[in-house]
Amino acid sequence: MKTEPSSVSRNDPCWCGSGKKYKKCHWGKDRLKAVMPARPQPKPRPRQDPRKVRLKTPEQVEGIRQSCQLTKKILDDLTPFVREGITTNAIDQFVHEMTLDHGAQPAPLGYRGFPKSVCTSLNHVICHGIPDETVLREGDIINIDVTCILDGYFGDASRMYQIGTVAEPAQRLIEVTRECLEIGIRSVKPFGMTGDIGHAIQRHAEAHGYSVVREFAGHGVGIEFHEAPQILHYGEPGTGVLIQPGMVFTIEPMINMGRADSKILKDKWTAVTVDGSLSAQWEHTLCVTESGVDVLSA
Repeated sequence: MKTEPSSVSRNDPCWCGSGKKYKKCHWGKDRLKAVMPARPQPKPRPRQDPRKVRLKTPEQVEGIRQSCQLTKKILDDLTPFVREGITTNAIDQFVHEMTLDHGAQPAPLGYRGFPKSVCTSLNHVICHGIPDETVLREGDIINIDVTCILDGYFGDASRMYQIGTVAEPAQRLIEVTRECLEIGIRSVKPFGMTGDIGHAIQRHAEAHGYSVVREFAGHGVGIEFHEAPQILHYGEPGTGVLIQPGMVFTIEPMINMGRADSKILKDKWTAVTVDGSLSAQWEHTLCVTESGVDVLSA
């Protein structure tokens, strides 16, 4: 058994067993340890329960609004840029540079390994399409999903773009999907239930012969990219989570022309329709108020 350093004199053999005198071996290091205070360790950050809904303060809502307004500006400025002949990588570069130019960060970049700064979902891609060298063609439809982090707050929104002249069935899908978003927003009532939102969206989509994607949903947002609650775009009224003033979440219905079923490609991100049918999506971030709803990304 080794001797405790405090019981060894400077001329004794070192306690470490090296054969050297203590003063020629560990004496200096032990002396420093004795006079130097221990370095304080950072307290572990408390982990937020992902199932717990965070009600936002007025100050937080204003920060989220500013981030959402930058997201809206990026989507607005993309309108003349998104056209036939450009690649989805060019869209990613546009979004990335504009986000940084306004002092923000693109939330998708690096999120759980996502490799780009924006999601570009073309034609039969439902969501989470990864930008690449794919060239936009006449008649394409594309969803562009932008999320900024500005001053620590997340602002999330997406919209559809039409490339050149688009066939009437695709135009109609885009219009009805936007109507689904608007109907969902109008369904948000303080002290209602999140199932009311999904029910209204599902009823409208299916009345037009379309299907609602089940595998993806809206979500709480603002302090983190994805928070509680989950906002399903289908369901029964009176079910789900109680809607409370101060809740901030997205509504982002994904509506398919064909079957609702989806699959994930080998890149582990891109979700597509299993039958190759077109898909459309619109998204807003909103805050529940005492009297209704405030659309922060409008």
